[in-house]
Order: sequence, then C-alpha cells, then structure tokens
Amino acid sequence: MKRIMRGFTLIELMIAVAVLSILASIAIPYYSQYLIKSRRAAAEAFMIDVADREKQYFLDKRDYAVDPGGVAALGLTVPDDVARYYGVTLAVGATTPSFVVTATPPVGSKQASDGALTLDNTGVKTPAGKW
Repeated sequence: MKRIMRGFTLIELMIAVAVLSILASIAIPYYSQYLIKSRRAAAEAFMIDVADREKQYFLDKRDYAVDPGGVAALGLTVPDDVARYYGVTLAVGATTPSFVVTATPPVGSKQASDGALTLDNTGVKTPAGKW
C-alpha cells in the first residue's frame, strides 16, 4: 500500500517564512516612505490653499490677515490628516506686507525626518528639494 502524504514539511514551512520575512523587510521601509510623502503632500496642498486665501485677503483688504491663532482669520481650519502630523502656523510681517506659512512635524515622530516646510508670499518654498 502506498501512503498519501498531506501537509507541509518543516523545511517547506521554514522556506515560506524566510521568503515572507525577506519581502516584508523590503516592503515596510518603502511603505513608511510612501506614508511620509503622502502626508507631506497633504500639508503642502493645505499650505498652498492658505497662501491663496492670504493673497485674496490682501487684494480685498490691502493687508494680510493677522490672526494670532493661525489660519482662522481666513475662514480655514487645519484638516485632520494634516493636523495629526504637522503643526501649521501663519506669520504675518509687522512692518511690510508679507506672510510665511510653516508646517512643522512633531519632534520624535517619523514625519520629523521631513523637517519644517515653509511657503512665503513670494512663492518661495523651503526646503526646495522636498516640494
């Protein structure tokens, strides 16, 4: 009588585990970088929206919106997907009409590798390589 074997041997199982661990060690860092880039893109889009609103406010009132609390004077609130990973601030020039929108990731987070993103009234974006 011939015996029918069913199931996996220990060697086959160990090979499958090794292949999966190699794939995971490659995929997880790429996925982490993807998340950082997508969060940065959301912050950049919001910063551009703030800059557009500031410019429109300037056209209407001949001065930039001054709000110590941030972007509330423009009728904006920071979206949840941006607020979780960045603190967005708006600074308006006291003597000359100017503004700077800054998005700063929290210290110690994975997003902190991004550094602070800024956008001013002339359209200058820093750091230049991130935008």
